[in-house]
Amino acid sequence: MLIDRFGRSVTYVRLSVTDRCDFRCVYCMSEKMTFLPRAQILTLEEIAFIARAFSELGVYKIRLTGGEPLVRENVIWLFREIGQLPQLREMVLTTNGSQLERMATGLRAAGVRRINISLDSLDPERFRQITRVGDLNKVLRGIAAAQAAGFEKIKLNSVILKNRNHDEVCDLVNFAIDRGMDISFIEEMPLGIINEHDRAEAYYSSDEIKHDLEQRYTLIATTETTGGPSRYYRVTGTNSRVGFISPHSHNFCASCNRVRVTTEGRLLLCLGQEHSVDLRRVVRGYPRDLDRLKRTIAEAMAIKPKGHEFNLKEQPVILRHMSVTGG
Repeated sequence: MLIDRFGRSVTYVRLSVTDRCDFRCVYCMSEKMTFLPRAQILTLEEIAFIARAFSELGVYKIRLTGGEPLVRENVIWLFREIGQLPQLREMVLTTNGSQLERMATGLRAAGVRRINISLDSLDPERFRQITRVGDLNKVLRGIAAAQAAGFEKIKLNSVILKNRNHDEVCDLVNFAIDRGMDISFIEEMPLGIINEHDRAEAYYSSDEIKHDLEQRYTLIATTETTGGPSRYYRVTGTNSRVGFISPHSHNFCASCNRVRVTTEGRLLLCLGQEHSVDLRRVVRGYPRDLDRLKRTIAEAMAIKPKGHEFNLKEQPVILRHMSVTGG
């Protein structure tokens, strides 16, 4: 089992499959995105090898993210490979939903149990403005296809910004309730330099969202968890839960059980810090040496920091965007 220097067990890893997206989300609103050369990105085989190492070290939950992971060519092969790991309890996916209409059935067959789908607006024009080129109807068809494919759980994720989409929180909850889904609202994290808005001015806290929702719904706190940072509330009279991921207002670092691997193979020990280890160097320098890779990962736990220090009023100290980090 992986234990960091603060005694926290690491049981969950997020693997970024690609930095490419077919449209942008609230996290990547910079005016120009620069993508990595293909040679710098882990191959699918390298990602599968890293997943195997984590699994053998006691990690039992793996999430595949991006960018948009489903735009990666032959990505279903990767899901099948990871889904066959004997120690793995759960393989999950975060996606913007644009490719689900054609891929949902294949993903379920490959062993994906749960899907998180990013959905920041239900207004087609606003959705297009946020994403630059995104087609809301295509995403909605993808959500319907995912429901038809029979995943154990489908959850919506929404990043809420003041004066951009904060007026839609009740509509988004209604959308989730109507489909028997959960939804999590996420406070924006200061990753990468952006030009579209002032993060401090656009900040809309989880407490503000909860206050807005309580004007229409009765929310009952619950201790239920999916192993992530969401604090969940049951919506009375429905089968849905509302979650809040609050890196600013309700820091969750004390219970952190996760690490991330970027699309170029950097093992990030904390989302909000630059502490990292180059797994790509190990994988390419010592091909098929699983024991060396496992030792490198285990030793990296010694530099896992206590937590992040996000400050919305200052320029971000983390210059990488979420598309590289992994959503």
